[in-house]
Amino acid sequence: MTLERTTSVKYLKGVGPKRAEALARLGIRTVGDLLYHAPHRYLDATTVTPLARASLGSEATCVGRVVTTGVLPTRRGLRVFRAVLRDDSGLLECAWPGQPFLERQIKPGQLLLVSGPVRFYHGRQLVPREFIVLAEKDEDEPGRGMILPVYPATEGLSHRQIRGLLHQHLDVLLPLAADPHPDALRARVGLAPLRDALAAVHRPATLEDAERGRRRLAFDEFFDQQLVQARARFLAKRARAGIRFALKRELTTRLKETLPFELTGDQKRAVREITDDMTAPERMHRLLMGDVGTGKTVVALFAMLLAAENGYQAAIMAPTELLAEQHHATLTRLLEPLDLRPELLIGRLTAAQKAAARERIAAGGARLVVGTHALIQESVRFHRLGLAVVDEQHRFGVEQRAALAEKGDAPDVLLLTATPIPRSLALTLYGDLDVTQLRERPPGRGTVKSALRTESARARIYTFLRGECAAGRQGYVVYPVIDVSERADLKAATAGAESLKRVFAEFRVGLVHGRIKPEERDAVMRAFRDNEIQVLVATTVIEVGIDVPNATVMLIEHAERFGLAQLHQLRGRVGRGAAASHCILLSDAAEAVARLKTFSETTDGFAIAELDLQERGMGELTGARQSGGIALRYADFAKDLDLLETARGVAAGIIAADPALGRPEHAAYRERIVQRYERGFELFRVG
Repeated sequence: MTLERTTSVKYLKGVGPKRAEALARLGIRTVGDLLYHAPHRYLDATTVTPLARASLGSEATCVGRVVTTGVLPTRRGLRVFRAVLRDDSGLLECAWPGQPFLERQIKPGQLLLVSGPVRFYHGRQLVPREFIVLAEKDEDEPGRGMILPVYPATEGLSHRQIRGLLHQHLDVLLPLAADPHPDALRARVGLAPLRDALAAVHRPATLEDAERGRRRLAFDEFFDQQLVQARARFLAKRARAGIRFALKRELTTRLKETLPFELTGDQKRAVREITDDMTAPERMHRLLMGDVGTGKTVVALFAMLLAAENGYQAAIMAPTELLAEQHHATLTRLLEPLDLRPELLIGRLTAAQKAAARERIAAGGARLVVGTHALIQESVRFHRLGLAVVDEQHRFGVEQRAALAEKGDAPDVLLLTATPIPRSLALTLYGDLDVTQLRERPPGRGTVKSALRTESARARIYTFLRGECAAGRQGYVVYPVIDVSERADLKAATAGAESLKRVFAEFRVGLVHGRIKPEERDAVMRAFRDNEIQVLVATTVIEVGIDVPNATVMLIEHAERFGLAQLHQLRGRVGRGAAASHCILLSDAAEAVARLKTFSETTDGFAIAELDLQERGMGELTGARQSGGIALRYADFAKDLDLLETARGVAAGIIAADPALGRPEHAAYRERIVQRYERGFELFRVG
């Protein structure tokens, strides 16, 4: 049969129904999927150490034939699998403590590649961190000088079997890869032809060869993604019907004059960028990304007043009622000298209050509106919505954000987030948006001292927290899980709250977590905000949406269980008033000391985001995006930012010249996008 990229993988020789099932678990359903199933690392067998020269205390990679195997018990009852290897230089024993089951996998006669430390235990031993069976006893010995690809594998299908499949079929599969880029673009960007790149990834002569191939695949991945972003941006920023904001400097200048503080340099720049966007003929589609406590709300208020002084309404949507109330209180305070009162629309209002608020919004009496997703319900009609602001935008799905924007006649859109992310991630996740960063904290904010402590300091920490509460201040105690049943080895919020009620009997202790009903959770948080509760026990539900200037202590149990960016968000809950605040990380995990110490010494959220990206990698931080994006497989953000910038520039140029990819030379791009992205069809169906 003639193979095509869409041919089922089960028709390949050596696959069959059972293997096809295993391959499907890896996302490999077609022969094209198999061709693009790239190795996640390589073993360099070109620099193997002869067995006799593997020296004590060193790390060695060796290749040898298995001479004998066996399982030996130790005095402590641990069973150790051992295998003796031989090559031209001599013999070496390998030991796998606690892995007696390897006796079923490693057999005399096999050719083995082993890699690990060499130590002394009843003689010289290599303790393999990994091993690969290069050949069975009846197979020819493969030539030395090999770079061995190691593929993502699954139950019932080892990476060796996947390597065998690709090795067997690669020459037939490569011609199926059609290069979408014209020669001129490839030459300009310095890209290898697609077939050469795929051959280098699966069958590299050197590690440099494999890296060149990977970078070509990474460019294509970025490029497809940036085409989608550029198209989404083109559609979002199309000239708006009827809205022409003019810089009247009525309300905005009065706000500037009556503010009880001076704007930071970052805030002034952000206001300028947003004003330029709003007075331009295209719609604004901007993300304001500010570290915790950098004053995003005030910047958003300038934008809202610019809309209001032009006779339009502005709305800000928050993910929780508590955050909406907080915004409403802040705006009410700042707008009082201007004789403006913002409207609040949230679920907990009475039916009569909601009806009255909806009426004022529909009639245009409410010029500035604050609310939750109640704002996007069908019953809410705006008289003339000119600006939609979405706070903590990652908490809303794309559809919810769009639903607010659709309440007006193509209003400007400003998204706010307190989660700083590295530039590489911002270009990937928010490539359809213009991004403004706020890094400068306004003066007068309290400092937050961070410290790493072990269990032995618990009594001293409790004494310190008691002293803060006795002085009229408050504290948070955060746990990684809700119940002990989830992880028996971790302290949990519910049990912790009971224990702390006994420890701090003279104070009120509250509890919030994700399984408590939202209205009950909000009631507890309000009580904490009003200092009716002094110690709030919580999980990460408090990361966003609670501003208690009186809280000065953040104690995080099992700090090693949290990502660095998450720890930074939690730390941002304190230091919101003028008093000095403290973030205490409690952990006995020796392996986490270095990263937690680094965190304690760093207060810049953007720097922490970069560290988090290095630590956890791109896939874990993004997953597949709400808007139907796909996780990146080949790109490495630590070293591919130049590729991302290049892909962004090329994609933007193509969309500017041919927005719907309608030209014949762009047909291959359009086809790839529609196939790879859920939103591809929706974005490119126009034209």
